[in-house]
Amino acid sequence: MNAPLDFGRCLSFINTQLMPNARAVLPSENKLRWRVVTISREAGTGGHFIAERLAEYLQAFSPEGGASWMIFDRNLVEKVLEDHELPPRLARFMPEDRISELEDTLDELFGLHPPSWTLVEKAGETVMRLAELGNVILIGRAANIITSKLDYAFHVRLVGSVEARTDFVQADRKLDKKAAQELVQHDDEGRRRYLKKYYHKDIDDPLLYHLVINTPVVGHLVAAKLIAATMFSRVDLELPAHR
Repeated sequence: MNAPLDFGRCLSFINTQLMPNARAVLPSENKLRWRVVTISREAGTGGHFIAERLAEYLQAFSPEGGASWMIFDRNLVEKVLEDHELPPRLARFMPEDRISELEDTLDELFGLHPPSWTLVEKAGETVMRLAELGNVILIGRAANIITSKLDYAFHVRLVGSVEARTDFVQADRKLDKKAAQELVQHDDEGRRRYLKKYYHKDIDDPLLYHLVINTPVVGHLVAAKLIAATMFSRVDLELPAHR
């Protein structure tokens, strides 16, 4: 499993993006209108790996000295807490798939954490702030809904059969079959519930995305290349081989 990106790198990225020359324009022959990518994924579709390869491809077509592309996923929680001066202990209450609605309600009643709506609202503010900086790949957190009115945000959904995704999780996290099945079910239900409860949207609605990819069928590397090529609106784009 990929390790979370270092939070220091994220802060360095943000500082760089705020520099006056950070918004360099791509060469006209490879001009990219998209400055934000959101990735919604079913569990076990290789979202982190695909995002990393995609960042490499997009960076390869950025002008020399231009702003880097940065991925925000697990590190997004840290950025939310830092933005809003919230205590680090709240991080465990913020994953999309953390607990059931009943447990969440009881926690709020007993004052274990602020109302979930407050945390979700603050996360949304941070997602928009990052999107406005540009050159970001945002994984999860309903980022596609939050940035839906931005005409430079490109939205992707990664899907796959339960069997293939379970096999991937089993191998990736070194779990037995039953544990992998439970994890896939838990994560899928949590993400679906998060979008439905806080944004009143069906995560499986294909109209929420520019591109839906069955990653176990096409493969992770091809998925990353497909996203990049589609963003350039050139299916024949020669992307650099992954090293």
